[in-house]
Amino acid sequence: MIALTEKLNSDTKHYRLVEQLESSAASVAQNIAEGKGRNSKKEFIHFLYIARGSLYETITIINIFHRRQWISYEELGNAELKAFEIASMIKGLINSIK
Repeated sequence: MIALTEKLNSDTKHYRLVEQLESSAASVAQNIAEGKGRNSKKEFIHFLYIARGSLYETITIINIFHRRQWISYEELGNAELKAFEIASMIKGLINSIK
């Protein structure tokens, strides 16, 4: 999803939104890793929920990009498909830990 920022169809590039997308997308994996590094299932699950929140933040920003016509409908669809697959994996991981 970070790769989308390199192909934005915008003259000004809107750097704050780009930075926010990069941050929220990277935060998904970072929170999973941090949670795994904790010593309890409860904390791991907590960080998995935070990771899921970052994923939904990422989806929201991608939708903003599409509404501003910075990315195509196809790019939006591909990103959403990947994001929902990741969300499903996070949910499965949470359920397997409980």
